[in-house]
Amino acid sequence: MSTMTTPQELANLILDLLPEQGDWSDQAYLWLTDRSNHLIELTDGYIEVLPMPTQRHQAILRFLFLAFHAYLQQHGGSVFFAPLRLQIRPGKFREPDLILVQDAHDSRRQDQYWLGADLVVEVVSPDNPERDLVEKRRDYAEARIPEYWIVNPQDETIAVLRLEEIHYVEHHRYQRGTTPRSVLFPAFAVSTSAVFNAN
Repeated sequence: MSTMTTPQELANLILDLLPEQGDWSDQAYLWLTDRSNHLIELTDGYIEVLPMPTQRHQAILRFLFLAFHAYLQQHGGSVFFAPLRLQIRPGKFREPDLILVQDAHDSRRQDQYWLGADLVVEVVSPDNPERDLVEKRRDYAEARIPEYWIVNPQDETIAVLRLEEIHYVEHHRYQRGTTPRSVLFPAFAVSTSAVFNAN
């Protein structure tokens, strides 16, 4: 006679079947994220579950998405928001807050995950600012993404970075009351005050 498995027993069984930290493959990561509604990233065998975004984070993200979307619709490009996986290289995946291409038919746009982008945007998370300010700056440079915007609600700045060879340099850091402009899309501009007032 079989016995019923409790929810805790089932959870323990699933944990026993999952790879240990350091042993996650690309395939295991893709399998997990296909079955999860969490933001999860992979770096060389280690997965990181990202925190739930705050309302302010999402308001800023929505404002920027709509601004980029309106611009790119008229200029043949495309923009998407997380969760959407970006492969930095085999063994490393990120999920940028926004991911853009100049050409909507860009072959790097794959259904399961993207193989590259022209511009990415991250809204800095208060739990670990270094993730967006340092780690992802290094990762997106490794992926040869030409432009990276770091939107920081803590000090209300937007840093527009451009890729020079293998590193980003700061094109400009915009304070509240100024108008950030893209390097790749020079006709695109937003108001920092409007971005940080978004609700």
